[in-house]
Amino acid sequence: MTRRTSFARRSCGLFLASTAILSTSAFAQQTAGEQEAAATQRLVEGDEIVVTATKRVENLQDVPIAITAFGTKTLDDNHVDSFEDYAKMIPSLSQQSSGPGASNVYFRGVASGENANHSTSLPSVGTYLDEQPITTIQGALDLHVFDIERIEALAGPQGTLYGASSEAGTIRIITNKPDLSGTYGEVGLEVNNTAHGDWGYTAEGFINAPLNENIAARVVAWYRRDGGYIDNIHAIRNYTEFTLEQDPEGDPGDLIPTPTGNIISRDNADLAEDDYNDVYTYGARAALKIDLNEDWSITPQIMGQSQKAYGSFAEESGYDDLETAQFYYEKTKDKWWQAALTVEGKIGNFDMTYAGAYMKRQIDGSFDYSDYSYFYNELSGYGAYWYDNDGDPIDPTQYIISDDSFKKMSHELRFTSPAENRFRVVGGLFLQRQEHNIEQNYKIDNLDDHLAVDGYPDNIWLTKQLRVDRDKAIFGELSYDVTPELTLTAGGRYYWYKNSLEGFFGYNSFDDDGLGYSGNDQYNCDLFGPSTVNGAPCNNVDKTTKDSGAVYRFNATWKPNDDLLLYATWSKGFRPGGVNRRGTLPPYDPDFLINYEAGAKYSFGSGSHFNFAIYQENWKDIQLSFLGANGLTEVRNAGDARIRGIEADLYLRLMPGLSWSTGASYNDAEIRNDFCSIAVPDFDCTIDVDLDDSGAIDDSSEENAKLADKGTRLPVTSRWKLNSRLRYDWDLTSDIKAHAQASLTYEGDRRADLRDIENAIIGEYDAYTLVDASTGIDKGPWSVDLYVKNIFDVRGQITKGIQCLETVCGDPDGVTAIGPKIYTTVTRPRMFGLRVGRKF
Repeated sequence: MTRRTSFARRSCGLFLASTAILSTSAFAQQTAGEQEAAATQRLVEGDEIVVTATKRVENLQDVPIAITAFGTKTLDDNHVDSFEDYAKMIPSLSQQSSGPGASNVYFRGVASGENANHSTSLPSVGTYLDEQPITTIQGALDLHVFDIERIEALAGPQGTLYGASSEAGTIRIITNKPDLSGTYGEVGLEVNNTAHGDWGYTAEGFINAPLNENIAARVVAWYRRDGGYIDNIHAIRNYTEFTLEQDPEGDPGDLIPTPTGNIISRDNADLAEDDYNDVYTYGARAALKIDLNEDWSITPQIMGQSQKAYGSFAEESGYDDLETAQFYYEKTKDKWWQAALTVEGKIGNFDMTYAGAYMKRQIDGSFDYSDYSYFYNELSGYGAYWYDNDGDPIDPTQYIISDDSFKKMSHELRFTSPAENRFRVVGGLFLQRQEHNIEQNYKIDNLDDHLAVDGYPDNIWLTKQLRVDRDKAIFGELSYDVTPELTLTAGGRYYWYKNSLEGFFGYNSFDDDGLGYSGNDQYNCDLFGPSTVNGAPCNNVDKTTKDSGAVYRFNATWKPNDDLLLYATWSKGFRPGGVNRRGTLPPYDPDFLINYEAGAKYSFGSGSHFNFAIYQENWKDIQLSFLGANGLTEVRNAGDARIRGIEADLYLRLMPGLSWSTGASYNDAEIRNDFCSIAVPDFDCTIDVDLDDSGAIDDSSEENAKLADKGTRLPVTSRWKLNSRLRYDWDLTSDIKAHAQASLTYEGDRRADLRDIENAIIGEYDAYTLVDASTGIDKGPWSVDLYVKNIFDVRGQITKGIQCLETVCGDPDGVTAIGPKIYTTVTRPRMFGLRVGRKF
């Protein structure tokens, strides 16, 4: 296949060339040493790390919150390019990922193993780009990390200041802003190679330039290719051919799938390719800083990125490491842009900040779905229902063509009283609306026209829905210095949400009478009115849920001297409820996270510090999503969980030039009740439930089941996670500085699924340790870095997945010829890289 991005390459090349030319002309009157000194001053992290997690500018060591923060230099030193790179540096964070742009993020073990379907729960962790939220319904943007001032990871509920998207924590990505201090910039080129895989490269650069005495501009651009390392090997899949025949034990006209004795073969020879999961990412950011006067400034910014990811990022069970056998072409294109505006000023002695943004995101994908086809055919004869216009059986291999469009609008207006006052206030208003236009086409080539959903050739199943999530809030925090050493803080957020889902999902049918194994087919469209969603046959789902409530935070901080801070916090976070698309299921309620936390921050000697936090979090009315009847994802509030843990962060300057940084977390996360497939009073899983909209209990409407026993460990998060880095900087000569660095990341074993049966089929995640190292030199404005990631070429398991019900595609009874098909997303194999950069 041809993969050309010539326009992006030319644009990036012109940008980098222009910045280099500009640097030569604009700095003809400055010496190289003066340029380097100015750039170094901007890029080097000093003893103080400044954060804005509490909506104020504060020293990290003065903020009574568990925060992990990385500045520009730390991000550069660790060659952080993407979410995957900085996620391993945050001990309290865990994730599930199926590839670029498809990561689900969790803090402190608050994860139930949900599958993040488009029609289910919102994320429990919010992601912000500067002041604006960028968490879409199915997760956050996968932003290329370059020219970033810092990344802040806030563990625990941040509900009062950050709202519904931050039930369990918040990630904040803070960009470097335009400034009036002078014209400067940086360009960098990198080449890398992945073991067992292909070459990659990166070109990136930025320039900051004052346009006049009140206006400065900053422009950033990047282009990156990540080489593939998963091989799609040649394979042939044999399907048993079925037709529909008279049931000999049934009434006349009763048809059942019957094998014909023939085999239908699917050969993927035209798709077999080594290193087929390469990724191309390019984008740009442009911002202005306009100082209207001494008190008021505005910062408009526009940013966009396009990311094309080919192939699959998981190795498949039954084959060797880094191998899979897929039978349909796979590709995802994730393209987004965001326009944002920040206005800062003073009204009296209060600081006022307005932050607004509008974002559009488009994700187009094509995915293999052949496992679903194979297992349901071999175990249940489903291939009998699929035939061509002549009535002959066809190759039943399914694939998915998806078209997901997102729009997100947010506004926040807040006021902050002077930081030096004994009584301090932060308060404001928040409004957000996000919509997801969902189109997913499940297709089989050469399908009979009357079996396909009308208007969608070859579609056996169509999802064409519009989901809209709305929330607004009033929030505030009050702080009072009881004494110079003791501060009490109380905060609250009153919220309203309204979430809706409308449109169509289902089949056409399997015969002229509209009979099949699903009640939500097109033949039922005459029961509904015309569709309100463009392209949908009708609205067989049209549901809305709404609610309001409040969450709170209380904190006591004691700072007996400049070096020590002690704090205790009670806080509460929430995640809005939503609707189940299946008609018989009621909406699911919000879930809540209540946090009891105590911590200390101690600073000592040349910027060294030791911070720790001890906490218990009680997770109430957990939103559990799983594949239910007919393979449809559903969400139910199913019990409570308790997480007890500790986080610690140690930074030492052992001697001039030598520093050691270590972060670790321990989480003991378990459910506190028997986990029932349907939540019932007293969590007695023997009680069956009526699933009409009232949710009233009925003795036999639907059979309940115990999914896991009380005390079962929550999935996804390991008990222990650790990241440790050792770095040494020294003068190689009078004008050449050198450095060497090594880092280690340990991730413990994890459950794959909360449910016992499914966890046994998929298998638990193994513990793993990654070791990285780098060295380099700096001479004047030039720098050269050589690095290696994952030195020992470890296959760290990030996510395990399956294409359909675990009890089907997992083949627990060993009935099929190919056995279970489990897909494991693994860490990138060992990668060597060389980077050359120049500051100007």
